[in-house]
Amino acid sequence: MTAPAALVQLTPPRRSIELQIDGEAVSAPEGTTIFDACRQRGNVLPTLCYLETLHPVNACRVCVVEVENSRVLVPSCSRKVEAGMVVHTDTPRVRHSRKMVLEFLASSVDLSTTPHVSEWLADYACHPERFGPPAPPAAAGVRDAAHAGHHAAPDPEYAATVHQPTKLDNELYVRDYRKCILCYKCVEACGTDYQNTFAIAVAGRGFDARISTEFSIPLPGSACVYCGNCIAVCPTGALMFSSEHDRRAAGTWDESRQAVVDTICPYCGVGCTLSLHVQDNEIVKVTSPFDVSITRGNLCIKGRFGWQYVQERPGAGSGRGQRNGVPRGAGDQGDGESGRVGKGGGNGRDATSPADSPLGKRAPG
Repeated sequence: MTAPAALVQLTPPRRSIELQIDGEAVSAPEGTTIFDACRQRGNVLPTLCYLETLHPVNACRVCVVEVENSRVLVPSCSRKVEAGMVVHTDTPRVRHSRKMVLEFLASSVDLSTTPHVSEWLADYACHPERFGPPAPPAAAGVRDAAHAGHHAAPDPEYAATVHQPTKLDNELYVRDYRKCILCYKCVEACGTDYQNTFAIAVAGRGFDARISTEFSIPLPGSACVYCGNCIAVCPTGALMFSSEHDRRAAGTWDESRQAVVDTICPYCGVGCTLSLHVQDNEIVKVTSPFDVSITRGNLCIKGRFGWQYVQERPGAGSGRGQRNGVPRGAGDQGDGESGRVGKGGGNGRDATSPADSPLGKRAPG
């Protein structure tokens, strides 16, 4: 019997970098970010725009830290560790910067479904209400029609907001841009980092900047392939499964009653891992783990949304008179531009019709 072959290391080992974080000597592999070095020692810095599977874009500025001999605060999510670096993560300067960023966000964006933000607002003694009451929501299409360089004078009596009606223009997910913080994660996932579809991008400048399809057309007419990878990376709930949105509107969404079960997607031979979120014996949404090398959190339309046929079996929770576990029509408050339609476009038919669904006909159940 021959001995098993020894493992061959294909990449050279990275040398260790010695630095200091909050007065403690730390050793981290070369190329490690300050954020990851802090996380490895149990100090998880707040962040909204960082995700380990995407290239950092330094957009939210919540994770900034102070580095000695650096003129400005640096984003820990992208700054690599350096030999002899001295890092401070909780100085008065850092705390003041984070407080200011969080107050600006909380005064202009709906952060009600953003994890951990309520804790951060309390920790940094934030008072977003000092900027005044929120401005009335914009009418449907107003923010989409804004042109760069053309701005109306703000009303000093109100705090400017990005609030606008939720976009309900397809059957699979909703776009609630009053919750959007412009973290760029969805653009990255739809673009060069993974999907390479480029269905969405940032349009406008300054406070008028927003995530948009080409020429602000409804999603069914855009280049979107409904992979849902933008939903997977959204940190605030601006992009959300219709199944979750409808249940939240009906008051039946309850994560404390949900179980998450991993399985393998049945549609093809790639073997993508699906994490089924189950509430009351009913699948309410599907995600994929970010740490699985096959998917890195990404799925196609079938893996992410093609599980509805399971609910069509006799005795399942969602009957023909329901959508997403609630009566059809419950919680539907469209943007006034288009109703729920499938990929076929605004033909006026009920989006719950299998012929109109981006998935095509439902699997038999």
